[in-house]
Amino acid sequence: MIPLGLLAGNGRFPFLVAQEARKQGRRVIAIAFNEDADPALEQVVDRIHWVFVGQMNKWIQILLSEGVEEVVMAGSVRHSNMYQDLKKFHPDVRALKLFWKLQDRKADTILGTVADELAKSGLRLLPSITYLNHCLAPEGVLTKRKPNAMERGDIQFGFKLAKSMAGLDIGQTVCVKNKAVIAVEAMEGTDRCIQRAGEMAKGDFTVVKVSKPKQDLRFDVPVIGLSTIENFQEAGGGVLAIEAGKTLILDREKLIQWADSEKISIVGTNDK
Repeated sequence: MIPLGLLAGNGRFPFLVAQEARKQGRRVIAIAFNEDADPALEQVVDRIHWVFVGQMNKWIQILLSEGVEEVVMAGSVRHSNMYQDLKKFHPDVRALKLFWKLQDRKADTILGTVADELAKSGLRLLPSITYLNHCLAPEGVLTKRKPNAMERGDIQFGFKLAKSMAGLDIGQTVCVKNKAVIAVEAMEGTDRCIQRAGEMAKGDFTVVKVSKPKQDLRFDVPVIGLSTIENFQEAGGGVLAIEAGKTLILDREKLIQWADSEKISIVGTNDK
């Protein structure tokens, strides 16, 4: 089989993509982004190349030289760094040309432009969930603890608002308490959003995480994992509501066990 290219950011996501792809007989060639990807990824792929995100021409040429035709993007990359110091990305001429042509610098715009550039080189970006459909959240309460009436109201209230924010490509997470918004995710990411909510709420609150109304499954698919629950528990959250059929749950069994031990409620929902 033609090898699969893996553009790897941080977290467990790239590990699971690589493991599932190899189970199906594909060799996995990882482009691991410095300062984001976990060095342990080397143990679960066939070959790994360490590059900076901005070295676009370099990592595209590596993929082509490895015989890759299909690529999966998995794991987040802190694109907020571009506002702190663009040099951290080590952008080459190819990346800089794309960067300065962007209509705006929203996540979808940047990632869509990268996908188009890959296509020009003969590399097709596959949906991030290609090998992980079994990890998509089902509908219903996934934990022992069920949300109470007030929390169910917060889920319904937050879902609509989260969808609106996601549709504007601002963020995909909203934190709510007593039908009041206490934090909205932006470029800082879900974990930081939840931390801010914990500082504001001073007690249980509800987090609602959704997909975008026109979600491009090739990138920025909503994901929760063990780090999400750890951060949620430390912030004092009570209910984590995620969009059913659209959100990936990584390490689901361990995640549910941890949530149960902390009396956290996790709900897969499609509230409109």
